[in-house]
Amino acid sequence: MRPVILIVEDENLLRNSLKKALSREGYQTLTAASGEEAMESFRENSPEIILLDIMLPDIDGMEVLKRIKKVDGNVPVVIMTAFSGIKGAVEAIKLGAYDYIAKPFDIEELKFVLARSLTSQKAVAEVNKIRSTVKERYSFDNIITAHPKMREMIDLSKRLARNAQSTVLIMGESGTGKELFANAIHYNGPRSDNPLITVNCAALSEGLLESELFGHEKGAFTGALKQKRGMFELADRGTLFLDEIGEVTQKTQVKLLRFLEEKKIQRVGGTEKIDVDVRIIAATNRNLMKSVREGTFREDLYYRLNVISFAIPPMRERRCDIPLLIDCFVDSYNRTLSKNIKGCDSAALKILSDYVWPGNIRELRNIIERAMLLSEGDLIRSADIPLENADSRGKYDLEKIALLDPIPLDKVIKVYTQSILSRFKENRSRTADVLKITRQRLRRILNSEVD
Repeated sequence: MRPVILIVEDENLLRNSLKKALSREGYQTLTAASGEEAMESFRENSPEIILLDIMLPDIDGMEVLKRIKKVDGNVPVVIMTAFSGIKGAVEAIKLGAYDYIAKPFDIEELKFVLARSLTSQKAVAEVNKIRSTVKERYSFDNIITAHPKMREMIDLSKRLARNAQSTVLIMGESGTGKELFANAIHYNGPRSDNPLITVNCAALSEGLLESELFGHEKGAFTGALKQKRGMFELADRGTLFLDEIGEVTQKTQVKLLRFLEEKKIQRVGGTEKIDVDVRIIAATNRNLMKSVREGTFREDLYYRLNVISFAIPPMRERRCDIPLLIDCFVDSYNRTLSKNIKGCDSAALKILSDYVWPGNIRELRNIIERAMLLSEGDLIRSADIPLENADSRGKYDLEKIALLDPIPLDKVIKVYTQSILSRFKENRSRTADVLKITRQRLRRILNSEVD
């Protein structure tokens, strides 16, 4: 499809010459001899690019530019001006014009400027499309729940999204949707056109985390061959999501606290303080107050992060959401896996509803994907669900434990602790939190020798 260009020029000879030349180049050309005529054509035809003379008989070209940009800020406008009007052309750029070309100009030069402006417009349109898709994906309407407490948290998060400054602390077990809430808060607020940078604090060593967050200067340490901007600088005017904040070491905690107090950062090995406008959203699956009492997390940082906080309940506390989430995942995987599964039969639904879900929503999503891959019918059946003893793991079956042959209690404790550690993929912090013990006690249990 030919791009539509509106040529706004009051000199008949130049206007007609431009129309012929650009028509030969594949443009669909519209013309206007005055500012009012240009505005009328612009509203009726929505051209993809505008070639605008600054000197017009009725309305000044600058005023036409302002009116066009007020209606559509993305349409590229190329200004035509005499050499004596270069200063005005520069002012037009400040008002939103894409570029300017000085009269008399070479037609080849004009073609190049117009082609470049169209490429730029397509790039802007693509970025806007991506942003729109991301915003739609992270709409609060996409958080599936019927649980009253979850509805309250969504309402709170909507208010937090509108307030672009306050630090937010999101708590909850792994897989409950902390990152989903962080994305929704960012993409439904005034910072949404700027970056959301996510950092998994648990995945990086102390030295690497500090460099990743704050950047470093050339020669700051072995291997620092050039200056590097950190995540704080990359997230400027946007949001920095610090996932697993409870795993941050004391040294990095001090630098985070300094940023929250001063809104400035300092690169590793640097002396200059750099202003950054970043909103912090932090998340943790640990009890930070407990960590404060144990001396592993700074109390002053905790209170700086805990300006506004909420805790996402685990799946076992919001079982009413399980059927809703199953329907959502089935619908999604029907599209990606080219399946036509209608849902679960009653036996499968009971298994999924009774299960304790240690991995929460993330585990449920993975189970549904695998079940749909295994299913050969139009319903997910109990045989398709890859959960060992799933029909009995939804409750603490104390009667079965009582019927076991007597064995030493310390052996029961160690075996059970090892099973929980395995369930949480060797994550000792998570295991200690679930068992309500310190990491030191967990270490003693695992290292104990039992007969």
